Amino acid sequence: MGENTSAGAVTVSRAGAVALVMIDRPLKRNALSTHMESELQRAIQSGDVSSSRAVVITGAGGCFSAGADTTELREMTPSAIASYYRESGGVYEQIANLRQPVIVAITGYCLGGGLELALAADTRVADEDAVFGFPEIGIGILPSSGGVTRAIRCVGAGRARDLVLRGRRFGAVEAERWGILNELTKRGETVTRALQIASELAELDPLALEHTKQVLMASEESSLQASLLLERLAYAALNRT
Repeated sequence: MGENTSAGAVTVSRAGAVALVMIDRPLKRNALSTHMESELQRAIQSGDVSSSRAVVITGAGGCFSAGADTTELREMTPSAIASYYRESGGVYEQIANLRQPVIVAITGYCLGGGLELALAADTRVADEDAVFGFPEIGIGILPSSGGVTRAIRCVGAGRARDLVLRGRRFGAVEAERWGILNELTKRGETVTRALQIASELAELDPLALEHTKQVLMASEESSLQASLLLERLAYAALNRT
């Protein structure tokens, strides 16, 4: 294998109005190095993604992502780490803030940074054999690309504390029961199902989807009264289109 194969790549293809983003670093189980994060940034900024109406993200080789490639970050100074989050490390928030609905299709391992990436999406579909977890505590760090924040919002503070502090792995059935996953599929059917969901969303009005997604995201941070106001303002804006 050559150097480029070892470094990995992110490919983009189209299925009608849906963009399929594929994480492809087989030698490292699709570990998310700074190179791979930059590849993800390039992919989501591509014309195929920007002109799409829905996005599916998945991993090649039967694995979504075994986590962040932390080896290259260990020697970084605090200022270098701050720069990292402004650069390639910002891709998780960029994915969360895409105007289109984002669906992740999870097979195999979805650990650490891979789980943080999955939580940044709008909808998560996984095969019944997928494995999840935040193992960071075992190497003396914590999930820091939105993992803690989104886990609390997704499963509640008590469950999130258990998952992050213990660092244990858990299966797809548990992930669905706790609300991390929206759907389970049989092995080999996950990407197909994610593309089906994306195609259904792609048929809806893109402006309505964009406004609704923004209201959903903002409402997680808002009081009841502020959230109600956001709904009404968005409705008024859409009603004039």
